[in-house]
Amino acid sequence: MEEWSVVYKVSLWGFIGAALFGAVANKAHFCIMGAVSDWINMGSKVRFRAWMVSIGVAVLGAQTMQALGWLDLGDSIYLGTSFRLLSYLVGGFLFGIGMTLGAGCGQRILVRVGGGNLKSLLVLIIMAIIAYATLRGLLAMVRVEVFDAVAIDLAARDIPDQGIGTLLAHLTGADALMVSRALALALGLGTLWYAFKDSDFRASPDNILAGITIGVLVAGAWYVTGVIGNDDFEPVPLESLTFISPVGNTLNYFMIWTGSTINFGIAVVLGMIVGSFVYAIVTGNFRIETFTTRADMLNHLYAGTLMGFGGVLALGCTIGQGVSGMSTLALGSLVTLAAIVFGSALTIKVEYYMLDDPFLPSLRQALTDLRLLPRSVAN
Repeated sequence: MEEWSVVYKVSLWGFIGAALFGAVANKAHFCIMGAVSDWINMGSKVRFRAWMVSIGVAVLGAQTMQALGWLDLGDSIYLGTSFRLLSYLVGGFLFGIGMTLGAGCGQRILVRVGGGNLKSLLVLIIMAIIAYATLRGLLAMVRVEVFDAVAIDLAARDIPDQGIGTLLAHLTGADALMVSRALALALGLGTLWYAFKDSDFRASPDNILAGITIGVLVAGAWYVTGVIGNDDFEPVPLESLTFISPVGNTLNYFMIWTGSTINFGIAVVLGMIVGSFVYAIVTGNFRIETFTTRADMLNHLYAGTLMGFGGVLALGCTIGQGVSGMSTLALGSLVTLAAIVFGSALTIKVEYYMLDDPFLPSLRQALTDLRLLPRSVAN
């Protein structure tokens, strides 16, 4: 019973927190792809600012617990000494494309499944299969032999981790602890200031609720796995909220039920769906939605494939790397976040121009709009 208690206690807290996440995200329409789309198409950064609030709150929460000695974020996957630059760039870029084609990132897909969206259910199934194949199956060979093979070994350069503060201290000779704490304050408070200085954001209680709640839940997840789960005999892995690898593990969990044990990530996946489902039922917003065109179905198939492969390759998604990873101040998380946003923004632009033009002219015009090509090339 003692062996079960910690695992199940951590999983229960993960389920409860994720259920709250699912309900709040459903209510507030919290969606990173939607945030990028609003910014690109309408110039509105309200939902983007909600994302920044979640990052700021998560950074302050996680780094405070680190400073108090409650946990060591260096034990997480984000601060390892293997700096997978190619994986972060390619994986993040592919994930950004996929979340745009599928109308939502990993967390949004789970929320939509809970709300009755069968299109998102297809994306979830494909994403889970591809994610697990990339973790432990056929695609794992590609990940290891092509991408991991060119990772930069920071340990060989006497750098203990890939924290931005650690890297800055290594370059400048400053104290790594002081640099990291100053960076945490600057990033945490800076993102909150950036969000709340905007009157449109301050007038959006749903987005304020979503940003703060998700940031608190990410920090809370670090506490659950790092403090409650820090058992002397069988500690659980230190992790926070992330969705791509866990959906693959959830699929495997259901396939080999009798030989498998639930864990924090699986409980989070299930909690997201249940929380969104309960909210949709209570508010009368549960709707069965399915495909209307063949092209729409194909886009969602591509989306699941790209997010499953890209998310595992990049070690996370818009929440896994974009909030949980950022709360550790890992450079890889920042690189991945930028690659995801770029992949999504480029895809949004290309899709818009392809309403009238073929792919290549649309791509040139999109790159021009993003100021990556001179306007003369597009013309």
